[in-house]
Amino acid sequence: MADHGHAEYATAEGNDLPAHEDTYERFVHLAFVGSAYVANIVIGLAIGAVAGSWLVAFATMLIATVVAIIGFASGARVPSMVMVVISLIALALSSGG
Repeated sequence: MADHGHAEYATAEGNDLPAHEDTYERFVHLAFVGSAYVANIVIGLAIGAVAGSWLVAFATMLIATVVAIIGFASGARVPSMVMVVISLIALALSSGG
């Protein structure tokens, strides 16, 4: 069998841990904001399908798109979660009566 040596990460060139951590943080942010955006779109479709309020559904999806773009650009996650809550409130109000 081939002789496998041990990798020495402390002296290996190209081992850029801060860059790896930064890439991971950007990936987690993309997954978070993207998931919130998909949730907003699904809630918007539910508003249109359940309540027949397609104008409210379109407005919800349009605002969710703007919030997602701002979240991707700024690095903020709070606006995406606030938009999910607002979408859920719009669903509750539009399907309630």
